[in-house]
Amino acid sequence: MGCESSLDPRVARLIDANLDRAREGLRVVEDWCRFGLERDDLVISLKDWRQRLGKLHREHYKQARSTATDPAAGLDHPAQLDRHSPRQVVEANCGRVQEALRVLEEYARSVDAPLAAEAAAIRYGVYDLEVTCLKATGGNSRRNRLQDCQLCLITAPCPDLIERVTAALRSGVAMVQHRCKSGSDLERLAEAKALAALCQDHGALLIINDRIDLALAVDADGVHLGQDDLPTEVARGLIGPDRLLGRSTHELDQVAEANREDCDYLGLGPVNTTAVKPERPAIGAELVGQALAIAQKPVFAIGGITQANLSQLTAVGCRRVAVIGAIMGSNTPAESSQSLLNSLSRLNH
Repeated sequence: MGCESSLDPRVARLIDANLDRAREGLRVVEDWCRFGLERDDLVISLKDWRQRLGKLHREHYKQARSTATDPAAGLDHPAQLDRHSPRQVVEANCGRVQEALRVLEEYARSVDAPLAAEAAAIRYGVYDLEVTCLKATGGNSRRNRLQDCQLCLITAPCPDLIERVTAALRSGVAMVQHRCKSGSDLERLAEAKALAALCQDHGALLIINDRIDLALAVDADGVHLGQDDLPTEVARGLIGPDRLLGRSTHELDQVAEANREDCDYLGLGPVNTTAVKPERPAIGAELVGQALAIAQKPVFAIGGITQANLSQLTAVGCRRVAVIGAIMGSNTPAESSQSLLNSLSRLNH
């Protein structure tokens, strides 16, 4: 260890903050492994890592702490509000631990070699433990991930498609449905491939509208079909048992029928009249409430939904919506995504 008196106080403060983050994140995951999974093997590893970091959390690091002058103290991100399952909490805190340990490796390397070495060793251990923990929690299941989704972004053709979808994903949107009725198959395939890579990077579900062949070609998470598309049993036979299958519905009889079929979620609408399908009459929020009372699968309300009229849906208990224009037509897609997620999240708290 170098001379403590010569340690840059800014570095000491940074090390203290990241030791706190790493230890806190480990404890969050440890408690889930203990009480949620009852996995003693995982608990032992997590507890050991916490103790090892605790021994290296020296007093002069703690003395450098200054929460009052931290410009980022108390800042939250909208994505933090969209954690409604143990899987999401575990995933977020494993990421938090890994990031904090990487910071400790970099800044402690020249001033506290034992801490840097310990941080590196633990970080690689956390990578492996995260995979084990998420598998035990059901973290790799598309259907479990679907249960966590509240906001589905349906794409519309535009020159800055990738930029808009990226902004939405960064804001916490966890499900994207690629809808494209124009262009050649080669153009649609290229666009779907780009969205598939983008969604994978952000841990989001990608659903392809109508086109089972494109969904299979880009290894999408599922396909969404309308009332006039292939029957559910035929579509399921093509996409297999693991991919998600969504079905558009417009009335209660169709909701009841979808309940009996092998689909995973429903789109219900249009709640309001829309420019996308002007020929369809609006069903209104009241029918959405009635559908929710009989639906046995996740229901995403759709059709002209905006931040301004979302409260009509939340008032009848709707916690999932799909939007196009509210994000794709927004001047600020990131902020629009955040506002919608915040409103939907409040329904669960």
